[in-house]
Amino acid sequence: MLRDYEGSSDVEDNGMVNDHEDTQGLDEILRIDKELVVKDGAKLLPGLLEYSRLVDANAQEPSNGPINSVQFHRNAQLLLCTGLDRRVRFFQIDGKRNPKVQSVFLEDCPIRKASFSPDGSQVIVSGRRKFFYTFDLLKAKVDKIGPLVGREEKSLEYFEVSPDSSTIAFVGNEGHILLVSSKTKELVGTLKMNGTARSLAFADNVLQLLSFGGDGHVYHWDLRTMTCLHKAVDEGCVHGTAICTSPDNTLFAAGSESGIVNVYSRRDFLGGKRKPLKAIDNLTTKIDFLKFNNDVQILAICSAEEKNSLRLVHVPSFTVFSNLPLPNRSLHYPRCVDYSPGGGFMAVGNAAGKVMLYKLHHYQRA
Repeated sequence: MLRDYEGSSDVEDNGMVNDHEDTQGLDEILRIDKELVVKDGAKLLPGLLEYSRLVDANAQEPSNGPINSVQFHRNAQLLLCTGLDRRVRFFQIDGKRNPKVQSVFLEDCPIRKASFSPDGSQVIVSGRRKFFYTFDLLKAKVDKIGPLVGREEKSLEYFEVSPDSSTIAFVGNEGHILLVSSKTKELVGTLKMNGTARSLAFADNVLQLLSFGGDGHVYHWDLRTMTCLHKAVDEGCVHGTAICTSPDNTLFAAGSESGIVNVYSRRDFLGGKRKPLKAIDNLTTKIDFLKFNNDVQILAICSAEEKNSLRLVHVPSFTVFSNLPLPNRSLHYPRCVDYSPGGGFMAVGNAAGKVMLYKLHHYQRA
């Protein structure tokens, strides 16, 4: 059984404090690295979502600040939680105790985003800084990267990692998108939008990148030729804020300052049909976060500006599940969402430093 690590603190010369007794627990969890996504074709019905609220994922050590990132590891057992208290925490998710496995403190970086690489080997951590960190999970080693050669960005706080784990794309200054090699951590290319870049999403593994601008334009980039394939305005959007693609690459969702989320067929959009499949108007404040689940039957939409501003959309019908959040249950100010690889768990991080954990009963596997 894994223990909650409260042992010695090793201070390394890069400003990182790694709270652990040893890394055996993390090693053991990471060795369970099977592909757990099971697509059985079962249809999720609209209306009411069957779920149970479990003990908070980070109940053993809540954050001292807002949670900005939650993400399940590909093995479905490990969850990372990060936020402005500058600490990356790892929990083993069993739905009962969710024991803390390890935490890493970065004293010079209030964390805006952290993400596992899709291959599960490392965590990329960023803040409102001109550098970023990587954490090698097996070696328990932290590296400080940057500033990037030839660039003057003061913030690398927003990024996405390609599905093949080869590339990290950062939002840069004045519409620039910075492409960094995950292996060498060197800048390998840049793209340039008109206006400002606000959000990014990879598609077709690493072949394409979608970028969403503050002016409401959606760009499709071909990363083989480093050229823009297509550019069009998100319908009705004045200020774009968030974009995401579905795991099967068929859909993308774009959220705006007004709280509207448009869902598009990627094929139709690239073909010139700019009418969304559905405009979702259940929120009225800025969309901060969007996430499809593994089988593209659920889309989470989230605004951090108002209490309880999380909605789960039943994608096949484009209707919102009516029973989450419940009227008498507060989510506080939700900021980020993730699903376990098989869909069985959903984690929601909020501004109060908690990560709420739910069991979604339709999905049999974590």
